[in-house]
Amino acid sequence: MNNSEEDQLTKQELLDRRYLRMARIWAENSYCKRRQVGALVVKDQRIISDGYNGTPSGFDNICEENNVSFPYVLHAEANAITKLARSHNNSDGSTLYVTASPCIECAKLIIQAGIRRVIYGEKYRIDDGLKLLSRAKIETQQIEI
Repeated sequence: MNNSEEDQLTKQELLDRRYLRMARIWAENSYCKRRQVGALVVKDQRIISDGYNGTPSGFDNICEENNVSFPYVLHAEANAITKLARSHNNSDGSTLYVTASPCIECAKLIIQAGIRRVIYGEKYRIDDGLKLLSRAKIETQQIEI
């Protein structure tokens, strides 16, 4: 993005792009080989939680076998939201930045966590999560960086 394009973006659009880039960098912590996904939960311009896809605490950091993910692998959104549950932070009205659009299971967690916006990078192959978020009147937006 050049300076003239950046000048035309609002402050919120610039922040959305920056946080999404940060989520992409956070995804690099994942040990998953097929796809690395990162997520940040932001409230009042402060990161209150983060997550990346991977195995539950205490498991070996091996996510897949023969290019198929193990069923117990947690998605980045689920890791960020469950991390919030163990903190003193409140996600009501927050924004989730995630490198891939949420699946339906993560969409349910997003709704229950009170997250009001989801900004994502690439579309997941199944869009039922986005449809559920729309039904719950949660703002979603894809930003390609």
